[in-house]
Order: sequence, then C-alpha cells, then structure tokens
Amino acid sequence: MFLPMTYADMRERGWDAVDFAYVCGDAYVDHPSFGMAIISRLLEAHGYRVGIICQPDWRDPESINVFGEPRLGFIVSAGNMDSMVNHYTVAKRRRKNDFYSPGGEMGLRPDHACVVYGNLIRRTYKETPIILGGIEASLRRLAHYDYWSDKLKRSILLDSGADIISYGMGEHSVVEISDALASGLSVHDLTFIPGTVFRTRSLEHLYEPIVLPSYQSMLDNKEEYARSFGEQCRNLNPYSAHTLVEPYDHDVYVVQNAPATPLTTEELDAVYRLPYERTYHPSYEAAGGIPAIREVKFSLASNRGCLGECAFCALNFHQGRIIQARSHESILEEAREMTKDPEFRGYIHDVGGPTANFRIPACAKQEKAGACTNRRCLSPKPCKQLRVTHEDYVQLLRELRALPGVKKVFIRSGIRFDYAVLDSDHTFIRELAAHHTSGQLRLAPEHISETVLNVMGKPPHAMYEQFVREFNRASKQAGKEQYVLPYLMSSHPGSTLKEAVELAEFCRDLGFNPEQVSDFYPTPSTVSTCIYYTGLDPRTMEHVYCATSPHEKALQRALIQYRNPKNHALVREALIKAGREDLIGFDAKCLVRPADAKGPKGGKNAQHGGKPGQAGRGHGKGKGAQAKHGGSQHANGSRGERRSGSTRNDKRTSRNTSSKQGSKTQGNRRNGGASGAGRKPTGAEARRGAGRPKKR
Repeated sequence: MFLPMTYADMRERGWDAVDFAYVCGDAYVDHPSFGMAIISRLLEAHGYRVGIICQPDWRDPESINVFGEPRLGFIVSAGNMDSMVNHYTVAKRRRKNDFYSPGGEMGLRPDHACVVYGNLIRRTYKETPIILGGIEASLRRLAHYDYWSDKLKRSILLDSGADIISYGMGEHSVVEISDALASGLSVHDLTFIPGTVFRTRSLEHLYEPIVLPSYQSMLDNKEEYARSFGEQCRNLNPYSAHTLVEPYDHDVYVVQNAPATPLTTEELDAVYRLPYERTYHPSYEAAGGIPAIREVKFSLASNRGCLGECAFCALNFHQGRIIQARSHESILEEAREMTKDPEFRGYIHDVGGPTANFRIPACAKQEKAGACTNRRCLSPKPCKQLRVTHEDYVQLLRELRALPGVKKVFIRSGIRFDYAVLDSDHTFIRELAAHHTSGQLRLAPEHISETVLNVMGKPPHAMYEQFVREFNRASKQAGKEQYVLPYLMSSHPGSTLKEAVELAEFCRDLGFNPEQVSDFYPTPSTVSTCIYYTGLDPRTMEHVYCATSPHEKALQRALIQYRNPKNHALVREALIKAGREDLIGFDAKCLVRPADAKGPKGGKNAQHGGKPGQAGRGHGKGKGAQAKHGGSQHANGSRGERRSGSTRNDKRTSRNTSSKQGSKTQGNRRNGGASGAGRKPTGAEARRGAGRPKKR
C-alpha cells in the first residue's frame, strides 16, 4: 500500500494529521533505489505517519498544504539527483527529459529545488521544523562552488530557511531527529546528532571543533576554500572526524557533526525488507509512468560505499569509503520476489552498487576505526593492508544464477578493474566473461595519461590494459566474442591539450569512435570541482592545470571525437596549439586532413586513423562494435556527464546511488538514501560525480 499523497488518502487511513510531510522533487516511486522511498518507509516502520508531497507547484504556496501542518515537521529533498545536474548538461544547456518525472516531462521541479521548497514552506509555516535531506542537500551542506552560477555559495541550510540537514544516506540520523522531536525537544536543540548540520550563534557547547575559514574569507581568496575543502576531506571518517564549524557574518555558524556510522549488514538488510510497492504510484500511469524505474526495477543493490575515492566522484562525501554489504539471504529474497513480477523476463539487469565488486571493508582496521585520513586504499598504489577477494561476490552471483526463473544475471554497475586484476584468483574475471556480460563490457579508465590519472585517483593505464587482456582471454575460453568499451573523460583537471591528444591517439590506435564523451562536470563537493574552481588540489595544495574556458573544453572534447567532420576545424586548431601538426595530414596515423585538402581523402566520409568498418570498435576481436558512450553522476553526479539512452547511472540512473542524467556522482550511484542518492537508471544521466546510484 502506497503512503498517502492526498488528504483523502490520509483520512482513509484514519489519520487526522501526518507526523511528517515529505516534499520531494521526484515523482513518487516506492522502490529502494529511491531515497524518498527508503526514508519514508523507515519512518513508517518506526511508527511515524508520513505523507508524500511530490513535485509541488513551487509558484503556489498552497501546493505544500496537502496535509495541513505536520505534527513534527517537513522533510525536503530535491530527489535522487541534484536538481541542477538533473536540468542541465555540462554545457549548461537545458535537458529535454527528466527521467524522475511522469512521462519524462522536464520542468516539474525548480532549479535549486531544496532552496525553493524550503522557502516555499517557510512562507506559510514560520516555526515548523524543516529537515533537508537527499543528495542535493548532502553535497551542499557547507559553502560550495556552484558551477551553474560560477559562484561560491553559502551552506544550503542558510539559503533554504531549513533548520537541520540530514546528510549522507541518512537512515540513522533521520530516525534520531524524529525520535528527538517526538520526545518534545525543539529542533534548535538538536545539536548532538551524527550525520547532521545545524546553525548556531554559540560554540561553547562544541567539543574540540575545527573552525574552517569563514565564508567571507573564501570569497576573498580561493586558496582559503581549497584549505577548507581539504579539511573537510580529512574529516569524513565517522569514527575520528571532528566537528567542523564554518563562520558567517553576524556571528552565525554552520556546524557539521561527524558523519553517522555506516549501517551494519543486519541494518541494511532491514532497510531492503521494508514493504515497498517496488514501482511508481498508479496516478502516473496515464502520463506514461516514471522512466527511472525501468532499469532499476529488475536490478539488485548489493552494497554501499566505495573505497576507490575518485577525485571527480562525490560518493566519498555522501556514502563514504567504508563498504557496507547486504547478506546473501537478503539479496536472494529480493531476487525471488522479483521473479514473481509479471513483467520479469528472466534477466536481472545488475547486481552491485557504487562499485559492484566491493563486498568487504578495505582492511581489518576499517571495521573498527574507519578509513585512513592520510592515504587512499587503491591509488596511487594499492595499500599493503588492502584485502582483495571476490570470493563472496562470485558465490552470490552463482546463487542468483541458480534461482528458478532466472536466465541471466548481468553486471552493469561500476567494476573496479584494478581491484579485479589485483586478485590473484581471476575466477571473477572468468565468470564475468562467461556469464555476466552481454557482448559489451563498459569500464571506466577515464583517461590514459598518468598525469591526469594521478589527479583523478585512478589506477595506472597499464592496469586497465591488463584487465582487458584477461577479459579477452576469458571471453575466448568461454567461446564468446565480446568487447570492452571504455568510458573516457575530457578536460578533467590535469589535462592540457597535450594529454587530450594522447587520449585521441589511444582512440585512434584502438579503432574506437566514441559517439558520446563524458566532459568533466564540476558538481558540488568533489575534489575535482575544488580544483576546477581554485586551481589547487585540496589534498596537497599543489597547483593543477584545469581547462575552464568553454572553448578549450570544446577543443579537448573534439580531439576524442576527431572522426566527426563537424569537429575537424577544432581538431586542427587543437593540434596546432599543442604543437602536434604531425597529426594533420594523410598518413594513417594522422587524426585529420589539412583544411584545404581536396578529393576522396579529404571528403567528409573519410575515416581518419582507422578503417571505416572499425569506427565503433572497442577492445576485442569483433567488427564494428558501436560504442554508445553513456555516463553517470556517481551517487550523484560527480563524474562527468554520460548519457546513453536510458539510465545508470548517468545513465548511471544506472546506480546508488543512486542515474540517465547527470553525475556517479553524486551521486550515487545507486542505493538511494536518506538523503536520496539513489541508483541512476542505466542509460541516461550523469556520473560524477553528484549518485546510483554510476554506471562505469
């Protein structure tokens, strides 16, 4: 039974009021890939009455009065994606579709949805508590760079008029907030809950806080913002993080408590056992339903968190680095229920999370003390304490394949190929090739230049090549002709035209002609976005080159898609600026013909750097495999923008956290959490960088 969406629904349940009104920028989809569904069902399980107000008309204050004044407060979320990533491409052009709205209709939510909804509520209800959650609020909880306005913005708490933010996935903090309010405490007294942000005028009650640079000092000096963001990066461990204080004018302080502790396996299992309807509300049927459900409906979220710590991904800020995994029993139970659906055709589309092949914490220390603040698990070199095993994941996949009614189990969420290669037992790679790939395996090397990869926090390119060799060998042994298609990113911090040319040569030598390229998308709360804005790496405070002008970004993107006749002028300009005129000519290694070239070789149909039949080829032996580059917002968007048809996460609405529009990054990837970073349906979105949910 769906939660009430109208006053009549509420009265039908015998309620005279709701405890919480959940206001959301997404349509109502009662599925655990959607943060709104998880939080509302969790509150219901704790005895609270929750009413759903989806996509209210922000121009009409009456649109949030569906249930009257809630007894305990309003919960506000922009939805599974940052509303700006949902609305705009990296070129700041308005998207045509919103996969989280009825029929994919664009325009049913406002820009900066949390701010708009918060102020809409406050106009009518002056004292009613407002709790912000979801990927948008989570990644904008402190001062942040806003790419769309090209400005450093204040904490969203101040601009929205809200009282408190539940950041991260939010299950722990939202229940603590609710219980405290129900006990009679004022929302202004809730200064002690992990995973929350609040405002205050006094710091006397805080224990050993770290005072960050003031908002005004960061406006005056970008270096101060880089220092602040670096401090935030060092305080993401729930077991050791300090309270952070961001000062504003007029003696106002925004205070971030340490992150909430990760869910145990038992707690995560309980979240997925809640009584979801697992589809969209029937009121949307006439409009064509909600497109975002299509990919995730027959997908399984098996874990949360990512120890990869890619610079362009916001998962570190939203879900954290500590891996949380569901039990086999929980996942198999969900799969069995899935097979009973009349629309199920025997194919499980995905089994994974932000990164599919992470099932255990990186090391024994993480289980008790959390992730290290001064080192990364996988880059630039794997930590000596890193535990590498796919035994549990392989066993889970085997159990899923053996279920009655299941024909095929695919893995379409991100696979960390370096982690797979580090495993001395390559059983996972062999079974991936034999059972879990459908002709094409999409991986995310992102780049091939070691300079750029070091900034990204990605493994050396040699590890990608090693994985491709192992996968091709395993495919041959399985008697299959399969391809590895790489996701590539242009104009990421650290990439000059020199590195962009190297990437173009990689595509040429591979015979790879990407139809779509992920142009770096500066979404809130990623290291790469901080570099884009300040020119400094907040982890080291070293200067990093970054292409920020639209024209240079266009040059770098054109180089990767140099075969497109529309890009030839840009490609020539880029090669001249990079001092690589040797790649302009008629030789097989040249990327483009001279501008005045005539005849067949200079014709618009000429395939430069490869045979026409190989234009779409990826790694592998087949012919003409067309690369349909998609992408994602990493748990909400943080990774650059990849769009490919229908959801990841970015398509990555393909994952949790969390999507066919926008950044892995945000955001998540894939598991939708309190805060709403849900899976991004695969086939259309954004990965990094801000949820699902990232299809890599």
